[in-house]
Amino acid sequence: MTDREFSELMQQYQRLIYTVCLQFVHDPPTAEDLTQDTFLSAFTSIDQCEPAYRKQWLVRVAANKCKDHLKSAWVRRVEAQDHESLPEPRGAPPAGSALTAPPPDPQDVYLQRADAAELEQTVCALREPYGRVATLYLLEEKPVAEIARLLGRPPATVQNQLFRAKMLLRKQLTERRQAP
Repeated sequence: MTDREFSELMQQYQRLIYTVCLQFVHDPPTAEDLTQDTFLSAFTSIDQCEPAYRKQWLVRVAANKCKDHLKSAWVRRVEAQDHESLPEPRGAPPAGSALTAPPPDPQDVYLQRADAAELEQTVCALREPYGRVATLYLLEEKPVAEIARLLGRPPATVQNQLFRAKMLLRKQLTERRQAP
């Protein structure tokens, strides 16, 4: 395929590929980047695809690029840092100081217990295989290696199920808190 033909192919399908990417990542700048990555990857291999199936092939390449992006360590790390940057509870001494913390605020204690009860209830309601893995990890605080041994599953499978369980929990808890 010539450069001109490929340019025409890009112009023909760039909105479709962008839409596919946006459906996966829900972030316009990231979707634009993934659209470019899709066409860069396609440029090197487009000759291997039958001309009648180029549209479907480009959509599949875009979907795979998006899935790879969402599974990447970078995306997971940035997401985790966003959740870890929450402020310290009221009345906590500065990190690393020798000061002792004042007695906890009763309101904070109540809210922590309510949050813990809500989390436990939501974890117990997860469908399998996520419920068992999440219970062992989040409620019983067992390490991944021990969970894998107990369930007879590879550690990578347990980590994958745990990742998905956390995503389901985050979604369910967010929906509950946004409900009127």
